[in-house]
Amino acid sequence: MDISGASSVAYTLEVKSVQMANSQQKQEGQAVLELLEGAATVPAPSTSSVGSSINTYA
Repeated sequence: MDISGASSVAYTLEVKSVQMANSQQKQEGQAVLELLEGAATVPAPSTSSVGSSINTYA
């Protein structure tokens, strides 16, 4: 049994796992930025228009 070969495989798998996690974090970060940019472009509702308030008294 070659221990150095097994350790090399484990190291390679660990590096690949870290690369995939990094890629996932970058994708999630990009998605968050897109959501934030989309939310920033939504215009604020006008409070001076007719019907903007609702009468909640019974």
